[in-house]
Amino acid sequence: MTQTTSSTPSFVYFDNAATTPLDPEVLQAMLPFLSQHYGNPSSLHGPGRQVRAAIENARKTVAHLLNAAPAEIIFTSGGTEADNYAAFGSIRTLGLKHAITSPLEHHAVLHPLQALAKSGEIELHYVRHNEQGTLDMAHLEELLAGRSRTFVSLMHANNEIGNLNDIVTIGEICAQHNAVFHTDTVQTMGHYRHDVQQLKNHFLVGSAHKFHGPKGVGFIYTRSGVQVSPLIHGGAQERNVRSGTENVYGIVGLAKALEIAVRDLAAHQTHVQGLKNRFIEKLRAEIDDVQFNGCSEIADKSLYTVLSVSLPPSAISEMLLFNLDISKVAASGGSACTSGAQAGSHVLEALGCDPDRATVRFSMSKMNTEAEVDYAVAALAKLYRPVTA
Repeated sequence: MTQTTSSTPSFVYFDNAATTPLDPEVLQAMLPFLSQHYGNPSSLHGPGRQVRAAIENARKTVAHLLNAAPAEIIFTSGGTEADNYAAFGSIRTLGLKHAITSPLEHHAVLHPLQALAKSGEIELHYVRHNEQGTLDMAHLEELLAGRSRTFVSLMHANNEIGNLNDIVTIGEICAQHNAVFHTDTVQTMGHYRHDVQQLKNHFLVGSAHKFHGPKGVGFIYTRSGVQVSPLIHGGAQERNVRSGTENVYGIVGLAKALEIAVRDLAAHQTHVQGLKNRFIEKLRAEIDDVQFNGCSEIADKSLYTVLSVSLPPSAISEMLLFNLDISKVAASGGSACTSGAQAGSHVLEALGCDPDRATVRFSMSKMNTEAEVDYAVAALAKLYRPVTA
């Protein structure tokens, strides 16, 4: 907890699904490339070659951590670009006419696929799910059966409610039907191990700022042998796949952040799951009729960093996040990508959640403490009790 000169925290930060604080070790790895090592990695002189070597070492690090080949890793500006690259690039390059996703996907997947469907390039289908957001695998098989090669995009973990999808089983189903499988792993990269030799996916993605790296940099893993057209043209960078001078210090930071995340994964999982369990226990004790959206409260079915809390109808609902902010608690009502928008969450709407119930997403990281959990719950209960008493 960040402290001021008094015992009151300057802010309690529980919006880690939106972005995480930069790890100090990552900053130290980046600093030389913000000052001394400034060469353009496409230049042939010594300073350029030095920076090029740093990028390729970062690529090797990420590849090693995923059990991939370095040539299968392409650096991007983040998860959104990576998702767009997989959708537009593979569908257009391979001439795919069908795509399957779910209504619960991030807009970085839904919007590209909906744009392709609107232009008539694909026929788009949605996998059914139950009231908790669990996907219907039988329906996925039904959608794949009898169709020509199909693009399938189903995320590993939902960014709003935390539901985990079984991407091993999904990959096996896709392989049986010769489908191209992309999975958005932005929320789980650095929080779970991903071994691409054990998965049957063609694409998976990461965004550094979700695992204590810098903003504005990510990557996409593209399985060897899959030909995909670039989204950005103009140069030969990133193996002729992604033009533009590379974000060198961002790439170095990404690789370092992922290396730290994998190194400390077991301790990280234990600590953060403990924080989530404490949140659930204390919320139930302090607030009547508190509920949890999707599979958020079920440990083996949800991302351990995310807890989506549903509160009883109240006059305070519309101003709840604002009042939490005044109480020095940073949280979210849904996806950070729609913060400030008037439209409600498409995920909660798809689940049929009661629009009169306020939703708060608390998302935790290795940098949070039990004291911060207690403070956040107390702040929420203090706001809520006077209205519901």
